[in-house]
Amino acid sequence: MNREHENRRDDPAAFSRLARMFLWVDDMRNVNRLVWMLVTLCVVLGLLDFAYHKHVEFPIEEFPAFYGLYGFFMCAGLVVAAKGLRMILMRREDYYAPRSVEAEEHPEFDLGREDFDA
Repeated sequence: MNREHENRRDDPAAFSRLARMFLWVDDMRNVNRLVWMLVTLCVVLGLLDFAYHKHVEFPIEEFPAFYGLYGFFMCAGLVVAAKGLRMILMRREDYYAPRSVEAEEHPEFDLGREDFDA
């Protein structure tokens, strides 16, 4: 990669308008601020769950922060289930090799080999 191309890649003026809008995410301090804002929002919403009376269908829904905890544990359960499913469904790297195009024998003239010894 030449230096001109490298400099152009780092120049914000070369980016699209949408890409320039998200350049603030490149700074790790801004990412940390965003994470802490989300954590604060979750805590505030969890505490607000104690502040009102719920009209529920099932008694378990009366538990404070039930929906937040339910969502968290179901998401974590999906990740664990996906990892387990991966172990069941994962195949060897050459699983399709006997029937793949790469496994076919090519004619010698089609391989593009050159004889440099001659």
